[in-house]
Formats: sequence, structure tokens, C-alpha cells
Amino acid sequence: MTLTGSHLIAGREAAPHGHFYHGVNPATSAPLEPPYADATAADADEALCAADGAFDALRLAPVETRAALLEAIAEEITALGDDLLNRAHAETGLPMARVTGERGRAIAQCKLFAALIREGSWADARIDHSIPDRQPLPKPDVRRVMMPIGPVVVFGASNFPFAIGVVGTDTVCALAAGCPVVVKGHPAHPGTCEMLGRAVMTALHKVGLPAGCFSLLHGKGTDIGMALVRHPLTQAVGFTGSLRGGRALMDAAAARSHPIPVYAEMGSINPVFVLPGALKERASKIAEGYIGSVTMGVGQFCTNPAIVLGLKGVELNQFVSNAAAHAAKVAPQSMLHRGICEAYEAGTAVWRTIDGLELAGESEAPVNHDATQAACRIFTTTLDVLEANEELRREVFGPCSIITECPTLDDMLRFANSLEGQLSAMIHGTEQDLRDYEPLIRVLEKKVGRLIFNGFATGIEVCPSMHHGGPYPAASHSHFTSIGTASIARWVRPVCYQGFPDFALPELLQGKNARQAMRIVDGVLTRDDA
Repeated sequence: MTLTGSHLIAGREAAPHGHFYHGVNPATSAPLEPPYADATAADADEALCAADGAFDALRLAPVETRAALLEAIAEEITALGDDLLNRAHAETGLPMARVTGERGRAIAQCKLFAALIREGSWADARIDHSIPDRQPLPKPDVRRVMMPIGPVVVFGASNFPFAIGVVGTDTVCALAAGCPVVVKGHPAHPGTCEMLGRAVMTALHKVGLPAGCFSLLHGKGTDIGMALVRHPLTQAVGFTGSLRGGRALMDAAAARSHPIPVYAEMGSINPVFVLPGALKERASKIAEGYIGSVTMGVGQFCTNPAIVLGLKGVELNQFVSNAAAHAAKVAPQSMLHRGICEAYEAGTAVWRTIDGLELAGESEAPVNHDATQAACRIFTTTLDVLEANEELRREVFGPCSIITECPTLDDMLRFANSLEGQLSAMIHGTEQDLRDYEPLIRVLEKKVGRLIFNGFATGIEVCPSMHHGGPYPAASHSHFTSIGTASIARWVRPVCYQGFPDFALPELLQGKNARQAMRIVDGVLTRDDA
């Protein structure tokens, strides 16, 4: 595929103009052709007007057409072959095995949502039949189903160029719901974005849906993102990134004359609580898994375990020694781009200035700064130091973590109670530990979106039960997930129909349950006709 650097606006290639930038290979610092440029407010207006114009065609299209669109996107991604993998590898520095696996996840997501909307239960159809002779007042016929909200703006993430990018969960589930999408591509991998954007354009043409259902706008600055969020036709926003970036979008959306939701996933320190029984039985094994999680993707995961807490004692000391030994063996690797690498170095440099924080272990191999590499660094401290220094409780994106010594369970519980909202928390223990330390579980239930027992949060299963979100500031809306089939709920709203004849109702609310979707009929879950 020949890349042109164009914005892709409702099927039209808009040549870049203005301030140009390039994708950069983080391992070599070499710029990658072609150049890209920030889209303008006029580009945003054109894309969103086209999206609004295409909304009725997309939302009223047969479910089979939308499902076919998602499957066609999967086919087009597959057809890009090694060219897509090579470009993503060059722009992100992610290993070929990682980008290959992530491409598979993106393709599988398309097929997963195609199957979801074909089956239909996701739309939460509810039917309450009328009771005309009810006393003292008749009961009307009332039915409710989820309907798409309109044009959605999606901001791609730097660390998942496929799975949380142009064709990531946000885009795919919005299209599945019937919402046109305008994507703001990530400037760290613009070529990958363009290739994926062209795949969506081709898929739309294949299934006969309007080109306005999808647009891709490039941009390195903040102006284009703000223009998209503030545009009156935008109905909701999906974002994965920093707290600073997410909060700026949330504030802009709230300041509109017609406020809209921003579904932002913004990061987390994902605490790990290692309980005494587990430390005694398998400290070495847990330490190995811990370092593997800290260094997965060079620590560039929002579920990275940034803080570990354990009770003071010989077993915790052994855990620290094991973790330090494993960290030493981890070779430095290239981060996604120089900005992230510099922020990592600056963040850990601040940590080094704090009294009571010690470096327990780090990568033994030298760091090649010209290749944007980062070393794994594991620190140790006490709970008093952790609680006294806010800098230690802020996310530093990269392969670093702090092991913290707690005097008692009550101290551990106090820290858990002080946590801000988190995407996840992990508990390593035995079944007896779970019984003995049950209060810890009860506290964490109030603080996190996902609790993991004897595992780590990195590596998220894409499935109906997954919840990737949490109380603020981990996410903007703790009720919603950005991963898994439930993520479609962000782009729909309930519409209630009262007293309508059967033929005038949406398919899922009609008496005949043609798709055999699960519906609540007169208070009972059923796949039967109503």
C-alpha cells in the first residue's frame, strides 16, 4: 500500500497542509515517510457533517449489513499482511511477535462484535404487555431497547496501535451499535493509522454503506482534538491516554452548551497485595511473574503493577531479592517514542531523590539512549515513605515498580482505603489468606474495576465478562468498560415505545423474536416470542 499522508474524510483523501510531522522509528530515531499534518477545524466540520449525514443509513441498516461491515474490516486488515506489521513495528518499536498478536486481537474483536449484534441480546430489549382491565388504572403496553446515539469521536492510544487504535474496540463497537466514527489518529504511528483507515474505507464500500460512516484525521497538536470534542454534532467521545489529556477533553465536553460524555480510560497504579501464605509458599514464582508483568511491553500498559505491598518479614525480603534478580536479567528495550522515554527517565529520577526509597535492582545490560531504550527498575520503601510522598503514588509509564513494606494488616488496609480509583488490583495469596484477610477484598471492591487473584492485570481477556475501567481518576465513568462486548453500551441510549402497534416497533421489540435474543418479557428473561 502506498501511503500519502492524507486525512481520510468520508471516503475523500484530503491532502495534508500546514505544520508537518513524521512518524519516527524509536529504535533508530529515523523519520518515516510520508509526512503528515494537523487536520484543521474545517476538516473536523466536514468529517462530522458527513458522519451526521450517514447516521440514519447506518443505524437503520439491517443488522446483517453492520455485521458484514465488521467482518469486511477484519478481512481488509488481514489483507494488509506483512506491510501493516512492518509499518507498526517501525513506528512503535514493538516486537514483531507483539504486533502480530495485537493484529489478531483486532481482527477477533471485529468478528466478536459481528456475532454480538447478530444475536441481539446486547440491546437489552424489554417488553411489558398491556393489562387493559387492571384496577384502578389500565397498564399500557411499554417496550424499551437500546439505540445508537450518533457520531462518535475516538482518540487512538499510543501503546496499542491496533487494538485501541483506528480499528480498536472503541471504533468497532461504535460501528456495531450503528454510530458513525471520526478517529483522531495517534501522531506516534500515523502510517499505521492511515493503513487501517483505508481498510475501513474499503470495507464500507464493499458492503454499500455511506463513506461518511468513517473518517480519519491526523494531528500532533491539541487543536484538532478539541475541535472534534467541541463540535456540536459530536455525541460522545472515547479516549485512552493520560489523566491530563483525558481531563482536558472531559472539561471541554462539559463546557459545551450541550454537554456530552467522554469515556476516558486514564491510567492507574494497579496495586499488588502479596499476602503471607503466598509469600511463604511461592515467593520466587510470584516475583518472576511480577517482573514479567512490570516489563511486558516495556511497562507501557495502563495495568502495569506499579506498587506491591507485603507484610514486613523474612519472606518479603526474599521476594525483593528474587524480584531484583529477575529484573537484572531484563534487557533494556525501546519505548514507543522519545517523549514517553524521557518522561520515564524524569519520573524515576524524581523517585531517586526521595529519602527512604532504595533501588533494589535494575537491568544489568547498558541502556542505548539513542534507541529510546528503558531499563527495568525495581525500588523498595516503607509504607510511611510511600504515604508521605505523593510522587510515589503517581503513575510513571514504563518498566518500574515499588515494593513496599507494611508493618501490619491494619496498615495495609489503611493504604487500600486511601487509594484513588484504580483500573485493577491484584491479591496473591492462598485460600486461607482470602479468609483471613477478607476485609482487604471488601475495601478493594470499592476502589477498583477489576480484582485479580493470583495473577496480574497485564494481558486483558476480550470477553463478555471483562471490565476495563474503574472509579475516577482511573476512568471518567466507572460504570462502563472500554474492553469486551459490554463496551458497546457507551454508544447507545434507551428508547421507550408506549402503545405502538407491532409492525411499527423496532425488530427486537416485536412480538416475534426472529433472532431469538434474550429479552425481558413481563419481568422474565426469555428467548421466546412475546
